[in-house]
Amino acid sequence: MRLYSHGFRVMAILVGAVLPATALTQIARQPLVEINAALQAGEADKALRLIASLPQGGSNIAEAKFLECRVRYMLEQWNAAASACQRAVELNGRNSNYHMWYGRALGERASNASFLSAFSLGKQVHQEFETAAQLDPRNAEALSDLGSFDVDAPGIVGGGLDKAEQVAAQLDRLDPARAHKLRAEIASNRKDYTTAEKELKAAVAASTHPAMQLTSLASFYRHRHRWDEMEAAVRSAQSAAQKDRTAGVALYDGAGVLYEAKRDPALAVKMLEDYLASSSKTDEAPAFVAYSRLGELQRRLGNSTEAQRDQAGALALAREFRLKETRD
Repeated sequence: MRLYSHGFRVMAILVGAVLPATALTQIARQPLVEINAALQAGEADKALRLIASLPQGGSNIAEAKFLECRVRYMLEQWNAAASACQRAVELNGRNSNYHMWYGRALGERASNASFLSAFSLGKQVHQEFETAAQLDPRNAEALSDLGSFDVDAPGIVGGGLDKAEQVAAQLDRLDPARAHKLRAEIASNRKDYTTAEKELKAAVAASTHPAMQLTSLASFYRHRHRWDEMEAAVRSAQSAAQKDRTAGVALYDGAGVLYEAKRDPALAVKMLEDYLASSSKTDEAPAFVAYSRLGELQRRLGNSTEAQRDQAGALALAREFRLKETRD
């Protein structure tokens, strides 16, 4: 055994002498690249298999745990997601995104917890979002999460509309569209829906990717039962997404608005199919959820064969996902 071990050490030294340090780093990170590609494609089962095959140590373990957190989050396995992200934070507490996603996972746990547990978790969520924003003051996503938390949470766990307004002022300099969207949330919390609508329209005008902001406007109209304006906003989002290769998620979100409203299922099907055919899929719009919703929409349209096909497509990507059906 010593001879073989010595041989492996010599081989490693020789490889290191031939390959530059950057090449060795790329080789070491290649499994993480493959995991992330599976994550973005919504291939949850493949991503988890790749994660399980990684060695239980090394310099990349924090990133591996972070990716596992996001896979579990995508699968709506909140406890497992929080545990994986917690480990990533323990291994590398200076990474803003690790704290942001840990806060998100804890937030979902809090939403499904008892009152006392939710109270304790709420404080942790605020702390994680705040830490993420402090570690990287230019992390607009983390600031948006912190601001949304401040809108929804009471002051006793760290929230408050005054704090949300301060976050919106910070976002003005980084991402004006997100700033307007956060002010819309603040206005809606105050039941000032006129101002909320104005802010959402301002977010559309300010955004470099208006399709995504248009889906937020459509969601606002859905909650206000303004169906015609909702459908018009969804169609505008669809049109804008067709001109923006990075805005495929807007197709998913727009279809989601129609899905929840039980309106225009044919358009929702078209948008989900276009999203699944696009090159801009993301874990924040999981492909297996898109297939699951497609299956339900096909059922509503009376297309049983297509419904079974799409539900099978969801299971092929994520066997652990709990398929949900909405009955009329």
